[in-house]
Amino acid sequence: MNGRYLAGGLVAFALLFGATLWWFQTRGHYVTVEGVQSVLVAGETIPVAHYEGIDAASSPLKLRGCFRAEGLDGPEAAGADPLVAPGWFDCFDAERIAQDLGAGRARAILAEFNEPYGFDRIVASYPDGRAYEWRQINRCGKAAFDGDPLPEGCPPRTE
Repeated sequence: MNGRYLAGGLVAFALLFGATLWWFQTRGHYVTVEGVQSVLVAGETIPVAHYEGIDAASSPLKLRGCFRAEGLDGPEAAGADPLVAPGWFDCFDAERIAQDLGAGRARAILAEFNEPYGFDRIVASYPDGRAYEWRQINRCGKAAFDGDPLPEGCPPRTE
């Protein structure tokens, strides 16, 4: 009889631990970003409408945003690869955005370089005004975080 209580307690602990881990991985660190009226794209402030976003203090890579904007322009973001958003944030479909970028149905713009250090903010812009933003690690960040010498053109790390 005592073994049954011990086994039941272990199963309950495992279920509770698993549920807590799942919550922290998919929802716990994220905050909803609301009220965004404009985004900075290549040094220019662009008004936006219908902004939906998420972000987290735990990592610059958690930023995702969906919005509408006209007149987005800036340098091409070579190697733009949207990162998958949590399943509950359904306005951001990384696979579809990547396919559209590859097929030329959308354009990847380097919105901000090295902000924060080692990360670029990318905006995918569609001709109909839809736009999506995310951050991805850049070559300066890869080298700095791996402990390698910084590539040419990378500012020194200031941390």
